[in-house]
Amino acid sequence: MTTSSDLSARHAQMFPPLSDAQIARIAPHGVETTFAAGTILFDEGDTDIPFFVVLDGAIEVVHMKGLVEEPVTVHHRGEFTGEVSMLSDRRALVRGRARGPLRTLRLERSQLLKLVRTDGELSEIFMRAFILRRMALLAGGQGDAVVIGSQHSAATLRLQAFLMRNGHPFRYVDVDREPKVQVMLDEFHVALSDVPVLICRNDRVLKNPSNAEVADCLGFNAALEPLAVHDLVICGAGPGGLAAAVYGASEGLDVLVIEQSAPGGQAGSSSKIENYLGFPTGISGQALAARALSQAEKFGAKITIARDATSLHCGEAPLRISLSNGESVRGRAVIIATGAEYRKLDLPGLARFEGVGIYYGATNIEAERCDGEDVIVIGGGNSAGQAATYLAGSSRHVHMLIRRASLAESMSRYLIQRIEETPNITLHRRTTVVGLEGEEHLERVTWLDDATGQRTTHPIRHVFTMAGANPNTAWLQGCVELDSNGFVCTGSELSPDRLKALGWSLTRSPYLFETSQPRVFAVGDVRSSSVKRVASAVGEGSVCVQLVHKVLAE
Repeated sequence: MTTSSDLSARHAQMFPPLSDAQIARIAPHGVETTFAAGTILFDEGDTDIPFFVVLDGAIEVVHMKGLVEEPVTVHHRGEFTGEVSMLSDRRALVRGRARGPLRTLRLERSQLLKLVRTDGELSEIFMRAFILRRMALLAGGQGDAVVIGSQHSAATLRLQAFLMRNGHPFRYVDVDREPKVQVMLDEFHVALSDVPVLICRNDRVLKNPSNAEVADCLGFNAALEPLAVHDLVICGAGPGGLAAAVYGASEGLDVLVIEQSAPGGQAGSSSKIENYLGFPTGISGQALAARALSQAEKFGAKITIARDATSLHCGEAPLRISLSNGESVRGRAVIIATGAEYRKLDLPGLARFEGVGIYYGATNIEAERCDGEDVIVIGGGNSAGQAATYLAGSSRHVHMLIRRASLAESMSRYLIQRIEETPNITLHRRTTVVGLEGEEHLERVTWLDDATGQRTTHPIRHVFTMAGANPNTAWLQGCVELDSNGFVCTGSELSPDRLKALGWSLTRSPYLFETSQPRVFAVGDVRSSSVKRVASAVGEGSVCVQLVHKVLAE
Protein backbone atom coordinates (compact mmCIF):
# COMPACT_ATOMS: atom_id res chain seq x y z
CA MET A 1 0.00 0.00 0.00
CA THR A 2 1.33 3.44 -0.93
CA THR A 3 2.06 5.64 2.08
CA SER A 4 2.28 9.40 2.48
CA SER A 5 6.05 9.14 2.93
CA ASP A 6 6.34 7.28 -0.39
CA LEU A 7 4.46 10.08 -2.12
CA SER A 8 6.37 12.93 -0.48
CA ALA A 9 9.49 11.76 -2.29
CA ARG A 10 7.62 12.28 -5.58
CA HIS A 11 6.31 15.77 -4.80
CA ALA A 12 8.02 17.27 -7.86
CA GLN A 13 6.14 14.84 -10.11
CA MET A 14 2.85 15.49 -8.35
CA PHE A 15 3.11 19.27 -8.68
CA PRO A 16 5.45 20.02 -11.61
CA PRO A 17 5.74 23.64 -12.78
CA LEU A 18 5.24 24.00 -16.53
CA SER A 19 7.75 25.92 -18.62
CA ASP A 20 6.79 29.00 -20.63
CA ALA A 21 7.11 26.95 -23.82
CA GLN A 22 4.74 24.29 -22.47
CA ILE A 23 2.22 26.92 -21.36
CA ALA A 24 2.41 28.43 -24.84
CA ARG A 25 1.41 25.06 -26.34
CA ILE A 26 -1.54 24.83 -23.96
CA ALA A 27 -2.77 28.38 -24.58
CA PRO A 28 -4.55 27.74 -27.94
CA HIS A 29 -6.73 25.11 -26.22
CA GLY A 30 -7.93 27.40 -23.42
CA VAL A 31 -9.12 30.85 -22.46
CA GLU A 32 -7.29 33.32 -20.22
CA THR A 33 -9.54 33.98 -17.23
CA THR A 34 -9.17 36.15 -14.12
CA PHE A 35 -10.75 35.66 -10.68
CA ALA A 36 -11.11 37.83 -7.61
CA ALA A 37 -9.59 36.69 -4.32
CA GLY A 38 -11.70 34.05 -2.59
CA THR A 39 -13.52 32.89 -5.73
CA ILE A 40 -14.27 29.16 -5.65
CA LEU A 41 -13.14 27.69 -8.98
CA PHE A 42 -14.48 24.20 -8.30
CA ASP A 43 -16.04 22.55 -5.28
CA GLU A 44 -16.48 19.08 -3.85
CA GLY A 45 -19.23 17.33 -5.76
CA ASP A 46 -18.90 19.41 -8.94
CA THR A 47 -18.88 17.64 -12.32
CA ASP A 48 -17.41 18.65 -15.67
CA ILE A 49 -14.62 20.50 -13.84
CA PRO A 50 -12.43 22.90 -15.84
CA PHE A 51 -8.64 22.51 -15.88
CA PHE A 52 -6.63 25.53 -14.75
CA VAL A 53 -3.02 26.56 -15.32
CA VAL A 54 -1.89 29.35 -12.99
CA LEU A 55 -0.42 32.37 -14.82
CA ASP A 56 -0.35 34.81 -11.89
CA GLY A 57 -1.41 34.35 -8.28
CA ALA A 58 -2.20 31.06 -6.55
CA ILE A 59 -4.98 28.46 -6.17
CA GLU A 60 -5.40 26.84 -2.78
CA VAL A 61 -6.85 23.33 -2.77
CA VAL A 62 -8.56 22.00 0.35
CA HIS A 63 -10.42 18.86 1.37
CA MET A 64 -13.68 19.28 3.26
CA LYS A 65 -13.79 17.16 6.42
CA GLY A 66 -17.29 18.00 7.46
CA LEU A 67 -17.27 21.78 7.78
CA VAL A 68 -13.51 21.91 8.38
CA GLU A 69 -11.08 22.61 5.54
CA GLU A 70 -7.97 20.41 5.41
CA PRO A 71 -5.17 21.90 3.27
CA VAL A 72 -4.14 19.74 0.30
CA THR A 73 -1.81 21.98 -1.73
CA VAL A 74 -1.31 25.45 -3.19
CA HIS A 75 -0.74 25.82 -6.94
CA HIS A 76 1.59 28.69 -7.91
CA ARG A 77 2.61 30.11 -11.29
CA GLY A 78 3.06 27.41 -13.92
CA GLU A 79 1.30 24.73 -11.89
CA PHE A 80 -2.02 23.14 -12.82
CA THR A 81 -5.10 21.71 -11.13
CA GLY A 82 -6.74 18.30 -11.43
CA GLU A 83 -6.41 14.60 -10.66
CA VAL A 84 -7.84 11.44 -12.25
CA SER A 85 -11.45 12.65 -11.95
CA MET A 86 -10.52 14.98 -14.83
CA LEU A 87 -10.31 11.88 -17.06
CA SER A 88 -13.35 9.99 -15.78
CA ASP A 89 -15.57 13.07 -15.33
CA ARG A 90 -16.49 12.01 -11.83
CA ARG A 91 -17.33 14.51 -9.12
CA ALA A 92 -14.59 16.67 -7.63
CA LEU A 93 -13.22 15.46 -4.30
CA VAL A 94 -11.69 18.79 -3.26
CA ARG A 95 -12.33 22.54 -3.34
CA GLY A 96 -10.19 24.97 -5.33
CA ARG A 97 -10.18 28.67 -4.47
CA ALA A 98 -8.32 31.77 -5.62
CA ARG A 99 -5.89 32.65 -2.83
CA GLY A 100 -5.67 36.22 -4.04
CA PRO A 101 -6.16 37.97 -7.39
CA LEU A 102 -5.76 35.19 -9.92
CA ARG A 103 -5.03 34.89 -13.66
CA THR A 104 -5.30 31.46 -15.29
CA LEU A 105 -5.57 29.52 -18.51
CA ARG A 106 -8.91 27.72 -18.33
CA LEU A 107 -9.50 24.57 -20.39
CA GLU A 108 -12.75 22.68 -20.54
CA ARG A 109 -12.42 18.96 -19.91
CA SER A 110 -12.93 18.12 -23.60
CA GLN A 111 -10.01 20.36 -24.55
CA LEU A 112 -7.79 18.80 -21.90
CA LEU A 113 -8.57 15.29 -23.21
CA LYS A 114 -7.77 16.42 -26.74
CA LEU A 115 -4.46 17.81 -25.51
CA VAL A 116 -3.38 14.63 -23.69
CA ARG A 117 -4.14 12.58 -26.79
CA THR A 118 -2.09 14.76 -29.11
CA ASP A 119 0.83 16.14 -27.08
CA GLY A 120 3.03 13.32 -25.82
CA GLU A 121 5.17 15.40 -23.46
CA LEU A 122 2.27 17.17 -21.77
CA SER A 123 0.30 13.92 -21.62
CA GLU A 124 3.10 12.27 -19.64
CA ILE A 125 3.33 15.20 -17.22
CA PHE A 126 -0.42 15.45 -16.67
CA MET A 127 -1.12 11.72 -16.40
CA ARG A 128 1.68 11.10 -13.91
CA ALA A 129 0.59 14.06 -11.77
CA PHE A 130 -3.09 13.05 -11.87
CA ILE A 131 -2.35 9.46 -10.83
CA LEU A 132 0.00 10.47 -8.02
CA ARG A 133 -2.46 13.05 -6.70
CA ARG A 134 -5.21 10.43 -6.54
CA MET A 135 -2.82 8.10 -4.72
CA ALA A 136 -2.17 10.88 -2.20
CA LEU A 137 -5.91 11.40 -1.65
CA LEU A 138 -6.30 7.64 -1.16
CA ALA A 139 -3.41 7.48 1.32
CA GLY A 140 -4.88 10.35 3.32
CA GLY A 141 -8.52 9.18 3.13
CA GLN A 142 -9.37 12.55 1.60
CA GLY A 143 -12.53 11.84 -0.32
CA ASP A 144 -16.23 12.64 -0.22
CA ALA A 145 -17.19 9.42 1.55
CA VAL A 146 -17.15 8.21 5.14
CA VAL A 147 -17.74 4.55 5.98
CA ILE A 148 -18.94 3.71 9.49
CA GLY A 149 -18.50 0.00 9.97
CA SER A 150 -17.25 -2.92 11.98
CA GLN A 151 -14.44 -5.44 11.54
CA HIS A 152 -17.04 -8.09 12.40
CA SER A 153 -19.32 -7.16 9.50
CA ALA A 154 -19.11 -8.87 6.10
CA ALA A 155 -21.00 -5.98 4.50
CA THR A 156 -18.40 -3.54 5.84
CA LEU A 157 -15.63 -5.50 4.12
CA ARG A 158 -17.61 -5.52 0.86
CA LEU A 159 -18.13 -1.77 1.04
CA GLN A 160 -14.49 -1.03 1.86
CA ALA A 161 -13.27 -3.32 -0.91
CA PHE A 162 -15.64 -1.78 -3.46
CA LEU A 163 -14.42 1.74 -2.73
CA MET A 164 -10.76 0.77 -2.55
CA ARG A 165 -10.76 -1.27 -5.76
CA ASN A 166 -12.52 1.58 -7.56
CA GLY A 167 -9.79 3.94 -6.38
CA HIS A 168 -12.18 6.14 -4.43
CA PRO A 169 -10.77 7.79 -1.27
CA PHE A 170 -12.79 7.39 1.91
CA ARG A 171 -12.46 7.74 5.65
CA TYR A 172 -13.18 4.66 7.72
CA VAL A 173 -14.65 4.88 11.22
CA ASP A 174 -14.75 1.62 13.16
CA VAL A 175 -17.56 1.41 15.71
CA ASP A 176 -15.47 -0.96 17.84
CA ARG A 177 -12.41 1.30 18.01
CA GLU A 178 -13.50 4.92 17.59
CA PRO A 179 -14.20 6.36 21.08
CA LYS A 180 -16.43 9.18 19.78
CA VAL A 181 -18.38 7.08 17.28
CA GLN A 182 -21.69 7.59 19.13
CA VAL A 183 -21.46 11.33 18.51
CA MET A 184 -21.17 10.66 14.77
CA LEU A 185 -24.00 8.12 14.84
CA ASP A 186 -26.26 10.62 16.59
CA GLU A 187 -25.29 13.39 14.16
CA PHE A 188 -26.45 11.33 11.18
CA HIS A 189 -29.39 9.65 12.99
CA VAL A 190 -28.15 6.08 12.58
CA ALA A 191 -27.70 3.22 15.03
CA LEU A 192 -25.07 0.54 15.54
CA SER A 193 -27.48 -1.95 13.98
CA ASP A 194 -27.41 0.06 10.74
CA VAL A 195 -23.71 -0.49 9.99
CA PRO A 196 -22.16 -0.34 7.54
CA VAL A 197 -23.24 3.22 6.86
CA LEU A 198 -21.99 5.33 3.95
CA ILE A 199 -22.07 9.12 4.24
CA CYS A 200 -21.78 10.87 0.87
CA ARG A 201 -20.48 14.46 0.80
CA ASN A 202 -21.54 14.92 4.44
CA ASP A 203 -25.24 15.09 3.60
CA ARG A 204 -26.60 11.81 2.22
CA VAL A 205 -26.72 8.73 4.45
CA LEU A 206 -27.03 5.17 3.11
CA LYS A 207 -27.52 2.17 5.41
CA ASN A 208 -25.82 -1.02 4.19
CA PRO A 209 -26.00 0.15 0.57
CA SER A 210 -25.53 -2.08 -2.46
CA ASN A 211 -22.57 -1.43 -4.75
CA ALA A 212 -24.93 0.10 -7.29
CA GLU A 213 -26.32 2.51 -4.67
CA VAL A 214 -22.76 3.52 -3.68
CA ALA A 215 -21.83 4.13 -7.32
CA ASP A 216 -24.93 6.28 -7.78
CA CYS A 217 -24.40 8.26 -4.57
CA LEU A 218 -20.76 9.05 -5.37
CA GLY A 219 -21.37 9.74 -9.04
CA PHE A 220 -19.25 6.98 -10.52
CA ASN A 221 -21.23 6.78 -13.76
CA ALA A 222 -22.46 9.14 -16.40
CA ALA A 223 -25.99 8.50 -17.67
CA LEU A 224 -26.20 5.91 -20.43
CA GLU A 225 -27.71 7.08 -23.71
CA PRO A 226 -30.59 4.66 -24.36
CA LEU A 227 -30.57 5.12 -28.16
CA ALA A 228 -26.79 5.11 -28.64
CA VAL A 229 -25.18 2.34 -30.69
CA HIS A 230 -21.53 1.91 -29.70
CA ASP A 231 -18.91 0.48 -32.02
CA LEU A 232 -17.79 -1.87 -29.26
CA VAL A 233 -19.33 -2.89 -25.93
CA ILE A 234 -16.93 -4.70 -23.59
CA CYS A 235 -18.44 -6.70 -20.75
CA GLY A 236 -15.90 -6.87 -17.94
CA ALA A 237 -13.06 -4.55 -16.91
CA GLY A 238 -10.43 -7.13 -16.00
CA PRO A 239 -7.03 -7.10 -17.73
CA GLY A 240 -8.47 -8.41 -21.01
CA GLY A 241 -11.39 -5.99 -21.07
CA LEU A 242 -9.26 -2.98 -20.14
CA ALA A 243 -6.66 -3.87 -22.79
CA ALA A 244 -9.40 -4.05 -25.40
CA ALA A 245 -10.75 -0.69 -24.20
CA VAL A 246 -7.33 0.98 -24.46
CA TYR A 247 -6.62 -0.32 -27.95
CA GLY A 248 -10.17 0.15 -29.21
CA ALA A 249 -10.54 3.73 -27.96
CA SER A 250 -7.01 4.72 -29.03
CA GLU A 251 -7.85 3.51 -32.56
CA GLY A 252 -10.96 5.66 -32.78
CA LEU A 253 -13.72 3.24 -31.80
CA ASP A 254 -16.63 4.35 -29.64
CA VAL A 255 -16.06 2.03 -26.68
CA LEU A 256 -18.32 1.34 -23.69
CA VAL A 257 -17.15 -0.92 -20.85
CA ILE A 258 -19.69 -2.54 -18.51
CA GLU A 259 -18.22 -3.69 -15.17
CA GLN A 260 -20.10 -5.52 -12.44
CA SER A 261 -17.91 -4.47 -9.51
CA ALA A 262 -14.50 -2.84 -9.99
CA PRO A 263 -11.72 -2.64 -12.59
CA GLY A 264 -9.10 -5.36 -12.46
CA GLY A 265 -11.23 -8.46 -12.23
CA GLN A 266 -9.74 -11.36 -10.29
CA ALA A 267 -6.25 -9.92 -10.86
CA GLY A 268 -7.32 -6.71 -9.11
CA SER A 269 -7.45 -8.55 -5.78
CA SER A 270 -3.82 -9.68 -6.06
CA SER A 271 -1.44 -8.11 -3.54
CA LYS A 272 1.41 -8.14 -6.06
CA ILE A 273 1.98 -9.36 -9.62
CA GLU A 274 5.68 -9.98 -10.15
CA ASN A 275 5.80 -11.79 -13.49
CA TYR A 276 4.09 -9.13 -15.61
CA LEU A 277 6.35 -7.70 -18.31
CA GLY A 278 7.80 -4.28 -17.54
CA PHE A 279 7.40 -4.31 -13.76
CA PRO A 280 10.59 -5.94 -12.39
CA THR A 281 9.74 -5.04 -8.79
CA GLY A 282 6.11 -6.11 -9.19
CA ILE A 283 2.85 -4.17 -9.11
CA SER A 284 -0.34 -4.74 -7.18
CA GLY A 285 -3.38 -5.83 -9.13
CA GLN A 286 -5.25 -2.73 -8.00
CA ALA A 287 -2.47 -0.38 -9.15
CA LEU A 288 -2.24 -2.09 -12.53
CA ALA A 289 -6.01 -1.87 -12.99
CA ALA A 290 -6.12 1.80 -11.95
CA ARG A 291 -3.42 2.73 -14.46
CA ALA A 292 -5.12 0.76 -17.23
CA LEU A 293 -8.45 2.42 -16.41
CA SER A 294 -6.89 5.89 -16.59
CA GLN A 295 -5.27 4.95 -19.88
CA ALA A 296 -8.59 3.80 -21.36
CA GLU A 297 -10.36 6.96 -20.17
CA LYS A 298 -7.54 9.12 -21.56
CA PHE A 299 -8.37 7.79 -25.03
CA GLY A 300 -12.09 8.33 -24.55
CA ALA A 301 -13.46 4.92 -23.49
CA LYS A 302 -16.58 5.17 -21.34
CA ILE A 303 -16.66 3.01 -18.21
CA THR A 304 -19.76 2.20 -16.18
CA ILE A 305 -19.36 0.58 -12.75
CA ALA A 306 -21.66 -1.66 -10.65
CA ARG A 307 -23.86 -2.45 -13.61
CA ASP A 308 -24.04 -6.13 -14.42
CA ALA A 309 -24.79 -7.65 -17.83
CA THR A 310 -27.75 -10.01 -17.36
CA SER A 311 -28.39 -11.21 -20.91
CA LEU A 312 -27.06 -10.90 -24.45
CA HIS A 313 -29.73 -10.67 -27.14
CA CYS A 314 -27.99 -12.39 -30.02
CA GLY A 315 -30.95 -12.29 -32.35
CA GLU A 316 -30.97 -8.49 -32.53
CA ALA A 317 -28.90 -6.20 -34.72
CA PRO A 318 -27.19 -4.17 -33.39
CA LEU A 319 -26.47 -6.56 -30.53
CA ARG A 320 -28.28 -5.64 -27.29
CA ILE A 321 -27.16 -6.29 -23.73
CA SER A 322 -29.59 -6.05 -20.83
CA LEU A 323 -28.23 -4.71 -17.54
CA SER A 324 -29.15 -5.47 -13.94
CA ASN A 325 -30.65 -2.01 -13.41
CA GLY A 326 -33.19 -2.52 -16.20
CA GLU A 327 -31.33 -0.50 -18.83
CA SER A 328 -29.94 -1.83 -22.12
CA VAL A 329 -26.94 -0.92 -24.27
CA ARG A 330 -26.30 -1.66 -27.92
CA GLY A 331 -23.10 -2.37 -29.79
CA ARG A 332 -22.05 -3.24 -33.32
CA ALA A 333 -19.59 -5.69 -31.74
CA VAL A 334 -19.25 -7.19 -28.25
CA ILE A 335 -16.26 -8.53 -26.33
CA ILE A 336 -17.02 -10.85 -23.42
CA ALA A 337 -14.35 -10.38 -20.74
CA THR A 338 -16.32 -11.24 -17.62
CA GLY A 339 -13.59 -13.53 -16.31
CA ALA A 340 -13.96 -16.17 -13.63
CA GLU A 341 -14.34 -16.25 -9.86
CA TYR A 342 -12.66 -18.55 -7.36
CA ARG A 343 -14.53 -21.76 -6.73
CA LYS A 344 -16.31 -21.83 -3.38
CA LEU A 345 -15.69 -24.51 -0.78
CA ASP A 346 -18.43 -27.15 -0.76
CA LEU A 347 -19.01 -26.95 2.99
CA PRO A 348 -22.06 -26.41 5.22
CA GLY A 349 -22.24 -22.89 6.64
CA LEU A 350 -19.85 -21.37 4.12
CA ALA A 351 -22.13 -18.47 3.18
CA ARG A 352 -22.50 -17.15 6.72
CA PHE A 353 -18.72 -16.88 7.12
CA GLU A 354 -18.05 -15.10 3.82
CA GLY A 355 -16.54 -11.73 4.67
CA VAL A 356 -16.20 -12.70 8.35
CA GLY A 357 -13.53 -15.35 8.07
CA ILE A 358 -13.76 -16.54 4.46
CA TYR A 359 -12.14 -14.24 1.88
CA TYR A 360 -11.54 -14.38 -1.88
CA GLY A 361 -8.89 -11.67 -2.11
CA ALA A 362 -5.79 -10.71 -0.16
CA THR A 363 -5.55 -6.92 -0.26
CA ASN A 364 -4.55 -4.69 2.64
CA ILE A 365 -8.20 -4.46 3.76
CA GLU A 366 -8.48 -8.22 4.32
CA ALA A 367 -4.94 -8.37 5.75
CA GLU A 368 -5.82 -5.77 8.41
CA ARG A 369 -8.53 -8.09 9.72
CA CYS A 370 -6.08 -10.88 10.52
CA ASP A 371 -3.06 -8.90 11.63
CA GLY A 372 -1.00 -11.00 14.06
CA GLU A 373 -3.22 -14.10 13.75
CA ASP A 374 -2.87 -17.47 12.04
CA VAL A 375 -4.43 -17.74 8.56
CA ILE A 376 -5.11 -20.40 5.95
CA VAL A 377 -4.54 -19.97 2.22
CA ILE A 378 -6.20 -22.57 -0.01
CA GLY A 379 -4.85 -23.06 -3.53
CA GLY A 380 -1.71 -23.93 -5.43
CA GLY A 381 -1.68 -21.29 -8.16
CA ASN A 382 0.24 -18.04 -8.43
CA SER A 383 -2.55 -16.00 -6.83
CA ALA A 384 -2.50 -18.25 -3.76
CA GLY A 385 1.29 -18.08 -3.63
CA GLN A 386 1.28 -14.29 -3.78
CA ALA A 387 -1.40 -14.17 -1.08
CA ALA A 388 0.57 -16.48 1.21
CA THR A 389 3.81 -14.51 0.95
CA TYR A 390 1.97 -11.20 1.36
CA LEU A 391 0.01 -12.34 4.41
CA ALA A 392 3.14 -13.80 5.98
CA GLY A 393 4.37 -10.24 6.44
CA SER A 394 1.63 -9.35 8.93
CA SER A 395 0.13 -12.65 10.10
CA ARG A 396 1.58 -14.85 12.83
CA HIS A 397 1.57 -17.97 10.68
CA VAL A 398 0.26 -18.95 7.23
CA HIS A 399 -0.94 -22.51 6.59
CA MET A 400 -1.04 -23.19 2.85
CA LEU A 401 -3.32 -26.08 1.87
CA ILE A 402 -3.10 -27.79 -1.53
CA ARG A 403 -4.76 -30.94 -2.91
CA ARG A 404 -1.71 -32.05 -4.88
CA ALA A 405 1.59 -33.49 -3.74
CA SER A 406 3.57 -30.56 -5.13
CA LEU A 407 3.29 -26.91 -6.18
CA ALA A 408 5.51 -27.44 -9.23
CA GLU A 409 2.65 -28.16 -11.65
CA SER A 410 0.69 -24.98 -10.94
CA MET A 411 2.96 -22.29 -9.48
CA SER A 412 5.92 -20.25 -10.75
CA ARG A 413 9.27 -21.38 -9.44
CA TYR A 414 10.16 -18.01 -7.86
CA LEU A 415 7.03 -18.18 -5.69
CA ILE A 416 7.68 -21.78 -4.68
CA GLN A 417 11.18 -20.82 -3.57
CA ARG A 418 9.90 -17.83 -1.64
CA ILE A 419 7.31 -19.97 0.16
CA GLU A 420 9.97 -22.53 1.04
CA GLU A 421 12.23 -19.83 2.46
CA THR A 422 9.56 -18.02 4.51
CA PRO A 423 9.71 -19.42 8.07
CA ASN A 424 6.12 -18.65 9.02
CA ILE A 425 4.57 -20.40 6.01
CA THR A 426 3.81 -24.12 6.31
CA LEU A 427 2.79 -26.04 3.19
CA HIS A 428 0.26 -28.85 3.81
CA ARG A 429 0.19 -31.17 0.80
CA ARG A 430 -2.83 -33.33 -0.11
CA THR A 431 -4.87 -31.48 2.49
CA THR A 432 -8.42 -30.14 2.26
CA VAL A 433 -10.71 -28.15 4.55
CA VAL A 434 -13.65 -30.29 5.68
CA GLY A 435 -15.28 -28.20 8.43
CA LEU A 436 -15.99 -24.63 9.50
CA GLU A 437 -17.24 -23.61 12.94
CA GLY A 438 -18.13 -20.38 14.68
CA GLU A 439 -20.91 -18.08 15.76
CA GLU A 440 -20.95 -14.61 14.15
CA HIS A 441 -17.36 -15.03 12.91
CA LEU A 442 -15.37 -18.07 11.80
CA GLU A 443 -13.60 -19.49 14.85
CA ARG A 444 -12.34 -23.00 14.01
CA VAL A 445 -11.30 -24.87 10.87
CA THR A 446 -10.98 -28.63 10.43
CA TRP A 447 -8.78 -30.04 7.71
CA LEU A 448 -8.16 -33.56 6.41
CA ASP A 449 -4.72 -34.91 5.57
CA ASP A 450 -5.53 -37.24 2.65
CA ALA A 451 -2.21 -39.08 3.03
CA THR A 452 -2.85 -40.13 6.64
CA GLY A 453 -6.64 -39.82 6.83
CA GLN A 454 -6.24 -37.66 9.97
CA ARG A 455 -8.65 -34.83 10.71
CA THR A 456 -7.48 -31.97 12.93
CA THR A 457 -9.29 -28.88 14.17
CA HIS A 458 -7.47 -25.59 14.58
CA PRO A 459 -8.49 -22.27 16.21
CA ILE A 460 -8.06 -20.27 12.99
CA ARG A 461 -10.40 -17.39 12.18
CA HIS A 462 -9.31 -16.46 8.64
CA VAL A 463 -9.31 -18.52 5.44
CA PHE A 464 -8.31 -17.18 2.02
CA THR A 465 -9.63 -19.47 -0.71
CA MET A 466 -8.06 -19.17 -4.17
CA ALA A 467 -8.52 -22.58 -5.74
CA GLY A 468 -10.19 -23.35 -9.05
CA ALA A 469 -12.33 -21.06 -11.15
CA ASN A 470 -15.94 -20.81 -12.27
CA PRO A 471 -16.58 -18.67 -15.37
CA ASN A 472 -19.03 -15.77 -15.19
CA THR A 473 -21.12 -16.96 -18.12
CA ALA A 474 -24.60 -17.71 -16.74
CA TRP A 475 -25.89 -14.62 -18.55
CA LEU A 476 -24.81 -16.08 -21.92
CA GLN A 477 -26.86 -19.29 -21.80
CA GLY A 478 -28.62 -19.93 -25.10
CA CYS A 479 -26.65 -17.28 -26.97
CA VAL A 480 -23.06 -18.49 -27.42
CA GLU A 481 -21.55 -21.97 -27.24
CA LEU A 482 -20.00 -22.94 -23.89
CA ASP A 483 -17.77 -25.90 -23.08
CA SER A 484 -18.62 -28.55 -20.49
CA ASN A 485 -17.25 -26.33 -17.70
CA GLY A 486 -19.15 -23.23 -18.80
CA PHE A 487 -16.26 -21.40 -20.50
CA VAL A 488 -16.87 -19.68 -23.87
CA CYS A 489 -15.81 -21.58 -27.01
CA THR A 490 -14.08 -19.52 -29.70
CA GLY A 491 -12.36 -19.83 -33.07
CA SER A 492 -11.13 -23.28 -34.05
CA GLU A 493 -12.83 -24.86 -31.01
CA LEU A 494 -16.06 -24.49 -32.99
CA SER A 495 -16.19 -27.26 -35.60
CA PRO A 496 -18.01 -26.74 -38.93
CA ASP A 497 -20.63 -29.30 -37.94
CA ARG A 498 -21.24 -27.61 -34.60
CA LEU A 499 -21.43 -24.18 -36.23
CA LYS A 500 -23.98 -25.48 -38.71
CA ALA A 501 -26.08 -26.90 -35.90
CA LEU A 502 -25.89 -23.58 -34.07
CA GLY A 503 -26.99 -21.64 -37.16
CA TRP A 504 -23.73 -19.83 -38.00
CA SER A 505 -24.85 -17.41 -40.71
CA LEU A 506 -21.57 -16.45 -42.44
CA THR A 507 -19.56 -18.18 -45.17
CA ARG A 508 -16.31 -17.61 -43.28
CA SER A 509 -15.30 -19.42 -40.10
CA PRO A 510 -15.17 -17.59 -36.75
CA TYR A 511 -12.08 -15.50 -36.17
CA LEU A 512 -9.55 -16.42 -33.48
CA PHE A 513 -11.50 -15.07 -30.47
CA GLU A 514 -14.94 -14.98 -32.09
CA THR A 515 -17.72 -17.03 -30.53
CA SER A 516 -20.51 -19.02 -32.17
CA GLN A 517 -22.33 -15.70 -32.57
CA PRO A 518 -20.90 -13.38 -35.26
CA ARG A 519 -19.41 -10.12 -33.93
CA VAL A 520 -19.31 -11.48 -30.38
CA PHE A 521 -15.81 -12.23 -29.04
CA ALA A 522 -14.42 -13.61 -25.78
CA VAL A 523 -11.02 -12.94 -24.18
CA GLY A 524 -9.21 -13.74 -20.96
CA ASP A 525 -10.17 -16.20 -18.23
CA VAL A 526 -13.77 -16.55 -19.46
CA ARG A 527 -12.56 -18.12 -22.72
CA SER A 528 -12.19 -21.86 -23.02
CA SER A 529 -8.56 -23.05 -23.29
CA SER A 530 -7.15 -19.62 -22.42
CA VAL A 531 -3.92 -19.32 -20.44
CA LYS A 532 -4.92 -18.02 -17.00
CA ARG A 533 -2.33 -15.25 -16.75
CA VAL A 534 -2.66 -11.46 -16.66
CA ALA A 535 -0.27 -10.97 -19.58
CA SER A 536 -2.20 -13.50 -21.68
CA ALA A 537 -5.50 -11.71 -21.03
CA VAL A 538 -3.96 -8.36 -21.95
CA GLY A 539 -2.58 -9.86 -25.16
CA GLU A 540 -5.93 -11.38 -26.10
CA GLY A 541 -7.76 -8.11 -25.44
CA SER A 542 -5.39 -6.10 -27.62
CA VAL A 543 -5.34 -8.61 -30.49
CA CYS A 544 -9.12 -8.96 -30.39
CA VAL A 545 -9.58 -5.29 -31.28
CA GLN A 546 -7.97 -5.96 -34.68
CA LEU A 547 -10.61 -8.64 -35.27
CA VAL A 548 -13.32 -6.21 -34.22
CA HIS A 549 -12.12 -3.81 -36.93
CA LYS A 550 -12.50 -6.65 -39.44
CA VAL A 551 -16.09 -7.50 -38.53
CA LEU A 552 -17.09 -3.83 -38.43
CA ALA A 553 -15.77 -3.47 -41.98
CA GLU A 554 -17.82 -6.43 -43.26
